[in-house]
Amino acid sequence: MDKQESKIRVERKIHYPNFFRATWSLANRDLKKWYLSPAILIISMVQPIIWLALFGKAFNLGALFTSVSSGATAAELAIFGTTSYFSYLALGMLAFMAISTSMMGGMSIVWDRRFGFVDKILTAPITKLSIIVGKILNSVIRALAQAVVLLIIAIVLGMTLTYFTITSVLTAFAALFLLSFGMSSLFVLLALRARDWQSQMMIINLLMLPLLFASNAFFPLSIMPSWLQTIASWNPVSYAISIGRSALLGPSYTPLASNLMSFLYLGIFAVGMTAITVILSRRLLKG
Repeated sequence: MDKQESKIRVERKIHYPNFFRATWSLANRDLKKWYLSPAILIISMVQPIIWLALFGKAFNLGALFTSVSSGATAAELAIFGTTSYFSYLALGMLAFMAISTSMMGGMSIVWDRRFGFVDKILTAPITKLSIIVGKILNSVIRALAQAVVLLIIAIVLGMTLTYFTITSVLTAFAALFLLSFGMSSLFVLLALRARDWQSQMMIINLLMLPLLFASNAFFPLSIMPSWLQTIASWNPVSYAISIGRSALLGPSYTPLASNLMSFLYLGIFAVGMTAITVILSRRLLKG
């Protein structure tokens, strides 16, 4: 019996895929459904573009302040840290794109479980860690790719480019990466507990707008009620947006915290959520 078990272990070790190869294979499986279907990318971009083109341009507070008072520019700078509300909103929409894509990433687990793919990969010689990280990686790559497209659209529509440099753009996207990683981990964890797509969609709809509006995506914390300021100051979305604005809107924008502290906060959030998801997946990820 011992010899047979030893033989099985050896065979399993020989045929056991490399962790990174297995993880990328699983992530790429989901990514193919996306980049081989341009219609899915276009549809996923519709809502943020509508927010940018309609809300950002039609509800441009810069024009509103200018029409009210000749001293509007100073007032606007004091509130938003930029003379272009559209540019202010564009950074909020990048974070919106990141969290919305991260939220939908967990849905693939629900569908994989429904169609029996989870049963198959659980019997394959790969770890559950590869399965979880593959799902998270898929969501993060999609979120960042769509954020790049959205940023280009924002630039075309008139986003301020005064402080754009390679370093500032990379800084903004580094923050989005950490936000996406943490949010993807959270919603993969929630998807592990969901047994049907309706319950997962209910969770997404329940959390989407609160995460967005209880942040500095649309307005600075200084003009929010005190109770909402407290919530927004703990919201990781606020920190990712703050880093992006301080990097791309220049020194006139007052960040929520220093970029170093904001990155630290986002890093703790991303690592913490990923660790919790990986630990709980051992019990929750079942066929």
